Amino acid sequence: MIQRFEYWVGGRYVRSRSSNGFVSLISAISMLGIAIAVTVLILVLSVVNGFERELKDRLLAMTAHASIESTDGKMADWEALAKVAGNNPRVSATAPFIEGQGLLVFGEQLSGVELRGIDPVAENAVSGVGGTLLEGELTTLEPGSFNIVLGVELAKALQVGVGEKVTATLAEGIVTPAGVVPRTKRFVVSGIYRVGMYEFDRRLAFINLADAQRLYRKKDVVTGVRLAVTEIYAAPEIVREVALANGAVVLVSDWTRRHVNFFRSIQITKSILFVILMLVVAVAAFNIVSTLVMVVKDKQPDIAIMRTIGARPMSILKIFVTQGSVIGIVGTLAGVFLGVLLATNLENIVGSFESVFGIKFLAAEVYFISDLPAELRISDVLRIAAIALALALVSTVYPAWVAARTAPAEALRYD
Repeated sequence: MIQRFEYWVGGRYVRSRSSNGFVSLISAISMLGIAIAVTVLILVLSVVNGFERELKDRLLAMTAHASIESTDGKMADWEALAKVAGNNPRVSATAPFIEGQGLLVFGEQLSGVELRGIDPVAENAVSGVGGTLLEGELTTLEPGSFNIVLGVELAKALQVGVGEKVTATLAEGIVTPAGVVPRTKRFVVSGIYRVGMYEFDRRLAFINLADAQRLYRKKDVVTGVRLAVTEIYAAPEIVREVALANGAVVLVSDWTRRHVNFFRSIQITKSILFVILMLVVAVAAFNIVSTLVMVVKDKQPDIAIMRTIGARPMSILKIFVTQGSVIGIVGTLAGVFLGVLLATNLENIVGSFESVFGIKFLAAEVYFISDLPAELRISDVLRIAAIALALALVSTVYPAWVAARTAPAEALRYD
């Protein structure tokens, strides 16, 4: 009965419609502050998680899990290396490639580009390039066809479409009686891809491996071999195993090393944002202190009456701890609900705003990613809710302690 009495009174104080409406307003503001702070924290961490996920997925769509290259850029025994890699149970696929720089020209438009020679079938096994094409097919890159697949931003910059011809100009020249002339070759645009990262969509183009060998005069050699592994986070270990098994001196790389700064900056940013926004949650939670102090002042006569009819100081303390806890719990639950709702629908909400107002939240050339992704993780939600509740409970201790020490005679002196 005593326990129920304390919780009942504490709950009544939260929803009280006393003449002092200011106290009730402050209680509502405290709940709202906690709810907004928790919502913002969940939403921001979800966006950071989404950026990390999208960055990883889109990088792996264009970048193999690992690669092995020769020290001079000319690997003649790549087939033997591919066989050694295939014997490793943790390597799922291999694909040779050639990389080179060039200049693409179409009419009066020109752009620097990285040309990557690939075997379309083998490339699809080590990356997700084939699934990014908006127009055409990767299989159109047949030997001797001199077809080329461009990124969507590169195609826009050149103002070229599928079926049109572009001219690739290399820095390497050929000697003629008129002097040194840059080597050029015309390619037919057979496909356009979009991965959603400006770095790739604007700078990378694909041609057939055999065509690249002819273009760069590499005969039967390649730049290196790309690997797809069964455990992407073990890629550094696996590629070293393959290189050691091969025996030759080679250069090894993997997706974590090539883009380590991206992922490291995301983790640092996430940690900093969590600390800063948790301070906002703390400020909102400690608003409960001011709310309960005013409630204690307003309820002095009630406290005195309860003390005179036999309520113990601990009971008074529990009443106001209950009131503060209700404010914290309601605010936290409301924030969790709103944060989860917004995070799970963020991409649709942002898309609607962009279409209605004709604006773009993320410039692809600045942020690498043109969409605003969000990934809600239950672990983040639980951690945020637990910390918010803990701060709210801590905030109730001092005002409740002050209420418990109230002397009945002092409280009723002027009543």
